[in-house]
Amino acid sequence: MRCPKCGGEDTRVVDSRMQDATNAIKRRRECRSCGYRFTTFERCEDPIEVIKSDGSTQPFDRNKLLVGLMRATSKRDIDLTQLNALIDDIELELRGRTLTAVSSHEIGDMVLKRLEKLDKVAYIRFASVYRDFKDINEFLQELDKLR
Repeated sequence: MRCPKCGGEDTRVVDSRMQDATNAIKRRRECRSCGYRFTTFERCEDPIEVIKSDGSTQPFDRNKLLVGLMRATSKRDIDLTQLNALIDDIELELRGRTLTAVSSHEIGDMVLKRLEKLDKVAYIRFASVYRDFKDINEFLQELDKLR
């Protein structure tokens, strides 16, 4: 592992811990050249293919999902830990399936189901982009479903 501060390749693992409910290991590392300490995460690479609406496929990217959730939850009382837990839950559900491909529509529905429980405003924000509301009536219909 290369040090993010000096670029040195001589690092050592100071501490390793399993992350809750995921197949991830959090490692605390130290650069032997400059003494800088940093954290890395090791995840199982068991690719999940996402089938986009245009029929193309791409690997599941938790960071892409996190960016969308951060937009939907901006200025809300939701921290990064909660968002990562939400994504971990989705990823765990996807990995529990026998199929290795999932539609982007299905992932969007999984996110909405969890956001509805977490924060109604974030739910509406995410739904407005995900469902591509064309006018105010579609927005109001979604609000009526929440009530």
